[in-house]
Formats: sequence, C-alpha cells, structure tokens
Amino acid sequence: MGSKQKKTQLGRKEYFERKLKERLAFLSEKKAEPSQIEKDPRVKNLRASIRAVDVRLQAIAKIEQRTAELAKAKVEKAAAALKAREGGEEKEKEKKEKGKEKGKEKKEKETKKAPEEGKEKKKKEKKEKEGKEEKGSESA
Repeated sequence: MGSKQKKTQLGRKEYFERKLKERLAFLSEKKAEPSQIEKDPRVKNLRASIRAVDVRLQAIAKIEQRTAELAKAKVEKAAAALKAREGGEEKEKEKKEKGKEKGKEKKEKETKKAPEEGKEKKKKEKKEKEGKEEKGSESA
C-alpha cells in the first residue's frame, strides 16, 4: 500500500505545509488578527493533518527500527549457528580421527586373532575327523 510508505507520507506532509503557508499568506493579506487566524477552520484542519502525518511517520520509523533490529538479530543468530557448526565439525573430525584410530587398533587385534582362531578351527576339525575314523574302525 502506498499510504503506508514513508515517501508517500512525506509527500503529504509537504502538501499540507504548502497549503497552510498559502492559507496563512491569504489571511495575512486580508489583515486578519492572530486570534482569527488561530480560529480559522482551514488552518486548524491543515495543522491537524500535519500532526496526523507526523504520527504516521513516527510509526513507520518504529517499524523500520524494529525490522533493522530483527535483521541484525537474525544475522547474529546465523553467525552463531555457523560458528557452532564449525566447532561441531571440528569435534566431529576429531571423533572420526579417534574412531579411525580405534578402528585400526581393532583391525590389528582382529588380524592377530584371526590366524589363532583359524588354527583352533583346524584343530577341532582334525579331532572330529579322527573321532569319526576311530568310531568307524571300532564298528568294523
């Protein structure tokens, strides 16, 4: 809406001020007394219109200020989140590195265990075969 824009309100204020000056000039040409000038309905109306525009301009200024504060807070929040994310990424990298180190240690342990486990399996298989052969020779 155009009526809510600062530019529009400033234009209205200039218009009312120009009309007020014209009216005051007209009344001074007529040589009206100051008390009559203050009581003139058009002068009162123009001054009231100027005050109303001033109130609207103040409201617009408050809205602009609040918008600027919210934008600033949003930027600060985004920066804090980015900083936290970067800190979190560093922590994650450290965790991954630690995890890789642990993983390497586990793999080393597993590789060491694997041949032993393989030997144990082979021994069990040999015992089972021997046990079967002995049973087979006993029954024959």
